[in-house]
Amino acid sequence: MARFEGKVAIVTGGGSGIGAEISRRLAAEGAKVVVTDIRLDAAQGVADAIVAAGGEAAAFAQNAAKPDEAQAAVAFAQETFGALHLAVNNAGIGAPAARIGDYEIEAWDRVRAVNLDGVFYGLRAQLPAMVAAGGGAIVNMASVLGTVGIAENSAYVATKHALDGLTKVAALEYSADGVRTNAVGPGFIDTPLLRASLSAEAIAALEAEHASKRLGTDAEVAALTLFLLSDEASFITGSYHLVDGGYSAH
Repeated sequence: MARFEGKVAIVTGGGSGIGAEISRRLAAEGAKVVVTDIRLDAAQGVADAIVAAGGEAAAFAQNAAKPDEAQAAVAFAQETFGALHLAVNNAGIGAPAARIGDYEIEAWDRVRAVNLDGVFYGLRAQLPAMVAAGGGAIVNMASVLGTVGIAENSAYVATKHALDGLTKVAALEYSADGVRTNAVGPGFIDTPLLRASLSAEAIAALEAEHASKRLGTDAEVAALTLFLLSDEASFITGSYHLVDGGYSAH
């Protein structure tokens, strides 16, 4: 398949996990991919693997919480590959667990700065660039916790809920200019980090909360993301798409 032949994409937080899988799949389907990450070595590793597999990619160091670096990432894509047509605002961080009354202000600010402000900064730079390129598509990576709550995780839940509204506004403002914006809400994804942080019993309990009775995979999130970026989703904009194995259904 070559759904993205001739397209240039940015994937933030592309150095590992879901972002890395999306980067690899975009390149495999013809896109030229700028892999950004706060860890340049991680982004470079993904970009090198794409090139070794016959694709086109470049790495860029980006702290999503800094607006000037969002602008710089877009400029890098334009200078390296000539334009920008696609973006996945995937960079995000987890949050410490605490009740609202005990939540540290510094922790709240840190989570908001990356998970919400970072996406706004990305959109602010990406949308005009895509209009200039003749159109494009954006996916903001939210979470199933953008539709449901979980105790002792106010900062993360609030930022992911906010992405739904931000995505809708971007769609209302730019869809007529040829740029679609949607959000994807992954459920609990089976990653080495999750396996390392939870006991076998805790993982089994988490799996039981899903209608599918299992956790998701990076590949399943990437498949939905690429569909939304593709021309197959040409009449889909401003919407929130869950890939959560039925976690939110109960």
